[in-house]
Amino acid sequence: HAMTAVEVDYENVERVRRSHRDEFKASEGFSLTYLPFISRAVIDALSAFPHMNATVGDGELIVHNYVNLAIAVDLNFEGLLAPVIHNADDMRMKAVARSINDLATRARTKKLSADDITQGTFTISNSGSFGTHLVLPIINQPQVAILDLEAVVKRAVVMEGPEGDSIAIRPMVNLCLSFDHRA
Repeated sequence: HAMTAVEVDYENVERVRRSHRDEFKASEGFSLTYLPFISRAVIDALSAFPHMNATVGDGELIVHNYVNLAIAVDLNFEGLLAPVIHNADDMRMKAVARSINDLATRARTKKLSADDITQGTFTISNSGSFGTHLVLPIINQPQVAILDLEAVVKRAVVMEGPEGDSIAIRPMVNLCLSFDHRA
């Protein structure tokens, strides 16, 4: 079990989210959060790093050619479930957002089926909604990796530009990846 964390500037995501949030909420009936943006980016990244989209079999690593993305859902501090968006790699971001909302709603109202919580190939957890800055997520076995999204926090950061360095206030986040180093 290993972990790595990177700090990410969410400024571009925030601009897009802010410019579409009212229209999105009116058409979809739920808020546009950061989670669909990161989920779609993770789905794309898994094609570049296929060993992170794998499960451990009996003495073997099974690398999947599809993404069944599990999203950890807090059940009002009474536990976690990780319902699965099956074939998420075939979905655009809006469809991913709809699936996340649907699965989270059904998880919290205890309306998931066994099929909804099985066959995940990679998991995303969102501890940042609780204000966290660095979490070591536990891998959802038999998967080999899980990504935790931390709190988005406005910070002063150094920006490199053609005219030199400057300081800007940006929405920053830590992304923490736990993974089975053998993968």
